[in-house]
Amino acid sequence: MFVGLDVGTSGVKAVAVSPEGEVLSRAEEQYPLSTPAPGWSEQDPVDWWRASEAALAAVGAEGAAGIGLSGQMHGLVALDGEDEVIRPAILWNDQRTSAECEEIERRIGIAPLIRLTGNRALTGFTAPKLLWLREHEPDAYGRIRHVLLPKDYVRLRLTGERATDVADASGTLLFDVAERRWSGEVLDALEIPAEWLPEALESPEVSGRTVDGIPVAAGAGDQAAGALGVGVDGPGPLSVVLGTSGVVFAALPAYEPEPEARLHVFCHAVPGTWHAMGVMLSAAGSLRWFRDAFAPGASYDELVAEAEGVEPGAEGVLFLPYLSGERTPHADPYARAAFTGLALEHGRGELVRAVLEGVAYGLRDSLELLRNLGVRAETGRASGGGARSRVWLEIAASTLGLPLELATVEEGAAFGAALLGGVAAGAFADVHEAVAACVRPRERIEPDEGWQRAYGAGYARYRALYPALEPLEER
Repeated sequence: MFVGLDVGTSGVKAVAVSPEGEVLSRAEEQYPLSTPAPGWSEQDPVDWWRASEAALAAVGAEGAAGIGLSGQMHGLVALDGEDEVIRPAILWNDQRTSAECEEIERRIGIAPLIRLTGNRALTGFTAPKLLWLREHEPDAYGRIRHVLLPKDYVRLRLTGERATDVADASGTLLFDVAERRWSGEVLDALEIPAEWLPEALESPEVSGRTVDGIPVAAGAGDQAAGALGVGVDGPGPLSVVLGTSGVVFAALPAYEPEPEARLHVFCHAVPGTWHAMGVMLSAAGSLRWFRDAFAPGASYDELVAEAEGVEPGAEGVLFLPYLSGERTPHADPYARAAFTGLALEHGRGELVRAVLEGVAYGLRDSLELLRNLGVRAETGRASGGGARSRVWLEIAASTLGLPLELATVEEGAAFGAALLGGVAAGAFADVHEAVAACVRPRERIEPDEGWQRAYGAGYARYRALYPALEPLEER
């Protein structure tokens, strides 16, 4: 069997998978999230390791032929010369670094930065976190000898090796994505020592071994691993993620950054390939916020059932889902969410329907940018907690104009990581063979023609909302 371990934001998930793709066992361990100041998001890396140990033991990882790693991207784990954690890790959804992002783009230039890294400087990425630490916590910065990403800290504790993979490294803003190596040009411009960074391997390569001699694959960031888990190992189907954040992900045959970097372009977990993805920060997280704020004690099923009784278009109510700022298509940490079109006759059902539709419109923003990049997809492979809702999938399929398929296995990134573990173990010749052997769709949701017309009109209204509200932002 092969084990996949996904170091997420709320907890770690482990799955044991057979060579035929059957999930033999699964485990999940939670850990806390710290928000010491508004817009900040931190975790203790030691908590990741404790949870990983427990999850690996629960699925019998000591008997695995190979292990693969996945995890939340962009987080900064700063280590001293003894590999001890210097301070809590600053996470992907931390928003404190807007000034540092401006500094990076000023030092390097926006066009060269996009050419080299495939991205603009965004608050979630790793490089601006390092600059923030240098400016605001110089004593901690002065102690740094090694920099790792979240899953790579778990690798260090598991194998004793400091390494990463090219897919996860692509999200640091320190990586030459076209050449699949650390960028000396960016490191020099930002005055960050190259010796702090780990070796960057292709995702299925062996990065080290456990004390029991089990090979551990380099792995991938959660989105690339999750895409493998639903069968997106090359151009063709898209990965459509309705998780806390929302993602539309397409594999690319060659490196091609979006001209304005409204999409992220990273190395894919398949050697020699790349991917482009649009990311919205609050997808299923928007529904969770609504429930916690306005319907405490209600279940998601109750809320969605109320929304199901409302006609497409939510009786004119629109929801802009920018609860945490936004990435795609507006790289704007100051963007905020809004309901518009409210009237006395509207109730909770209309508001919930507007949330579901607003998230689908946000996903369509990403799809339109991918199409402009030349991506041609006929289907999407849906995953994430929101994909458990049939009506939300119907809304998304009709808004995107794409059939959405569900995979037999719902473990997402952990499952994709397990496939990489299988390649590292030598059970599969390559990633394509692993995907072909283990990933199977089980259900297909077609767009509704009538809903498509309603959502075409609704999307036009949605597109007008951010430009109208942007002048009101508090910066």
